[in-house]
Amino acid sequence: MSESVTGFIDHIVFRNEENGYTVLVLKGVKDQEELTCVGTFPVITQGATIEAEGTYTRHPVYGKQFQITSFAEKMPEDSLAMERYLGSGAIKGIGAALAARIVRRFGEDTLRIVEEEPERLAEIKGISEKKAREIAAQIEEKADMRRAMMFLQKYGISLNLGAKIYQKYGDSVYNVLQENPYRLADDISGVGFRIADEIAARIGIHTDSDYRIRSGMMYTLSQAAGEGHVYLPKEELFWRASELLGVDEAYMEKHLMDLAVDRKIVLKEQDGAVLVYPGYYYYLELNTARMLKELNVACPEDEKLVKKRIAAIEQETGTVLDDMQRKAVTEAAGHGLFILTGGPGTGKTTTINAIIRFFEAEGAELRLAAPTGRAAKRMTEATGYEAQTIHRLLELNGMPEDGGDERSLRFERNSENPLEADVIIIDEMSMVDIHLMHSLLLAVTAGTRLILVGDENQLPSVGPGNVLRDIIRSGLFPVVELKKIFRQASESDIVVNAHKINRGEQVVLDNKSRDFFFLKRDNADIIIRVVIALIQDKLPGYVEAKPFDIQVLTPMRKGLLGVERLNQILQRYLNPPDPSKKEKEYGQGLFREGDKVMQIRNNYQLEWEVRGRYGIPVEKGVGVFNGDTGILKSINEFAETAEVEFEDGRCADYSFKQLEELELAYAVTIHKSQGSEYPAVVMPVLSGPRMLLNRNLLYTAVTRARKCVTIVGSEETFREMIRNEKQQKRYSSLDVRLKEL
Repeated sequence: MSESVTGFIDHIVFRNEENGYTVLVLKGVKDQEELTCVGTFPVITQGATIEAEGTYTRHPVYGKQFQITSFAEKMPEDSLAMERYLGSGAIKGIGAALAARIVRRFGEDTLRIVEEEPERLAEIKGISEKKAREIAAQIEEKADMRRAMMFLQKYGISLNLGAKIYQKYGDSVYNVLQENPYRLADDISGVGFRIADEIAARIGIHTDSDYRIRSGMMYTLSQAAGEGHVYLPKEELFWRASELLGVDEAYMEKHLMDLAVDRKIVLKEQDGAVLVYPGYYYYLELNTARMLKELNVACPEDEKLVKKRIAAIEQETGTVLDDMQRKAVTEAAGHGLFILTGGPGTGKTTTINAIIRFFEAEGAELRLAAPTGRAAKRMTEATGYEAQTIHRLLELNGMPEDGGDERSLRFERNSENPLEADVIIIDEMSMVDIHLMHSLLLAVTAGTRLILVGDENQLPSVGPGNVLRDIIRSGLFPVVELKKIFRQASESDIVVNAHKINRGEQVVLDNKSRDFFFLKRDNADIIIRVVIALIQDKLPGYVEAKPFDIQVLTPMRKGLLGVERLNQILQRYLNPPDPSKKEKEYGQGLFREGDKVMQIRNNYQLEWEVRGRYGIPVEKGVGVFNGDTGILKSINEFAETAEVEFEDGRCADYSFKQLEELELAYAVTIHKSQGSEYPAVVMPVLSGPRMLLNRNLLYTAVTRARKCVTIVGSEETFREMIRNEKQQKRYSSLDVRLKEL
């Protein structure tokens, strides 16, 4: 139940200037000596009198507080309030002593003098005419902001968002909102179409207004990019936008041309269909294609010398390469750009190691990278060479503004300051989206060899584009696909069955295998009981791993066997409540010290450090990425922070507000498991949307396991997944741009 309080701000206990979060003490509130208030304030003035709406809450450490949802600053009504306001430091150049002199001179008339005849302040000793004018300008500016914030609150706009809007538009905020509130979606991070649409509805803008339809079409394209699409066919764009806006598709045709003229979109014709690209993504693909083409130069090497070198590597390492692996080394040596692809057990790692040795013998400087911390760690273990994430390779320098997306990423390494390396090898390329590929290519100069390694049958990247598959599909670059399963690998049913699944062949489920098991169960709750027993008792000893290292993978988020329900149940069994463990409720669930957690979006500004002995930081940096997993080490209720230690040893502090970027990770979606490898994988399958139960997803899940895969559930659903080739179509066209060039 919302309540209202009025009082003056005696002092500010804490303020975060970045997000405006403030703890302050109000005095003069009836029946209360002083009241601690918390809220988000764009500007706040000690000494000001405010009328605030909100609710009383009880903090576990600080006791009773008032949570402010909206407030209005009231101008001081008597001379005492005026003196307090002027002397609070709100107006630069006026301290407590000067404020007292001003109020002594003008008494109850002070407010009118300050607002209407500020030049009269020069009558006071110590205030020149120039200073009087400056004071008047400051008071006017504060009054403008106050009026604007009141105006924005009228339309249900929060204080935090109101501050961003006012900073952007100043006094023109009134015109922007009355004419075209959809501009907010373009101009201000954190305002999407939905918020702008709500504001527009409150202001009374028609559902078929031109601004609304255009903004809705652009929003539809940006939502599609969130699903991985670089463009949408015109029919699909119209259909999706029509569903969103509740407006007939016939209204949209004329706006398509307007948007193209404004360069917001690019229209391309292909096979008789019109494709609609957000302008940004079209040029991203076009420039990526151009840079790939520039790197693709022949680097002729003496054939005999190459063969001799390969033979020497085989002798040194005691490995025998097969014909395709030798071909891969030869192609890598002879070209500026080379792609190595193949499924599990086909000897990709052996081949990468041979390529590394080949270039090392030439005295080349090598750099190794992968899209995620987990994948980079695996690459380091497999090659003995230090690999890092692509973001760290490119020296991420944070975002220009909060909430910006991948477009506004800044890397220290770019076309002006390229990477100093002779050979760059990138692993797990299926996970690299068009943004990251473009940033990487900007930092690679012609003459540097770029070697891309990946399995094109894995799921595509979470971000937009289908980079690896499009590069291979273009047919313009040297590609070696490893198909032969090596002897040691062929003894593993994980590898053999992964290839069978990929080819659409059925798998034998007789449980005679050492590392691939199928437990038939037909009830969701029984499946969960079996999953818990496997993690707690059966698997840890079998695969020599801790229960926390065994990963539950599931195709979906919702439902009886979705990530959200599984995590709540698994948390109860794997990290039960304990008086010694602090907890923090957040959203629908709660976090507990000791929980396994995952970062669910890229945060380019979160600071981390790696600590050596005695907790002394030995390395610092910024950036925690979607899919990074770790353990929640501690919850600090006093500082309102939680510390997470990630698998690679980085520790980061999250404010309670940032906890929305984390979720429990006892179970994760197969999509989120990309690039990771676990000692054992447990996968519940029962039923679900056909779109999610497909071959590609099953293949990706099975190939995440190192020592053991256990599938629990319906055999019919499992077999249907192998038969179902239909994965969600992804609209990307890097291959088309490459061929055009």
